Amino acid sequence: MPRRTNRPAPAVRPAGIRLAAAALVSAAAAVALTGCAGFEYREDICSNGEYPVLSVGGTGSACVSDKEEPPGGYARYPEGKVPQQVDDKWDVYWDTHTLDKDGTTIEAP
Repeated sequence: MPRRTNRPAPAVRPAGIRLAAAALVSAAAAVALTGCAGFEYREDICSNGEYPVLSVGGTGSACVSDKEEPPGGYARYPEGKVPQQVDDKWDVYWDTHTLDKDGTTIEAP
């Protein structure tokens, strides 16, 4: 006589659950492949109530309260060339440029 084992019955999954799981996997793959296009986060250079300043003769920078003048050794960026977000056009530009003591834009040493 064949021996009987107590195995659980195979799980029956409704088609809706399989479709939902497939859709979720597809969405995750799409996000991974597109690099989250359209959801890019850009970090601001300074917080609200602050403005960026550039180290004179160097490529360093800092943020200063809107109510204060730049500290010694720092100057405001030239108008129209102020970086707003990390790695934007002007943030990258000022990695290789600076201001001399007269406020003239020069290549960074």
